[in-house]
Amino acid sequence: MEELIQQIVSKTGISESNARSAIETVANFLKAKLPAPLAGQVDAALGSAGGAIGNVDLGSISSGLGGLFGKK
Repeated sequence: MEELIQQIVSKTGISESNARSAIETVANFLKAKLPAPLAGQVDAALGSAGGAIGNVDLGSISSGLGGLFGKK
């Protein structure tokens, strides 16, 4: 998550605290809207254990999201 925070700070110029708050807001929104298995992937992507989005199977997330919107 730290890498994502730094990217947001550098691209938007907002403070690190505001970037962290924005990420947490978006993550909580997604977890509330997504089916449980995908919500768990959000936690895994942003969790303190790995903190790197690259460790998550983005293919399974994107295919699951496509199903939510009627695409496969």
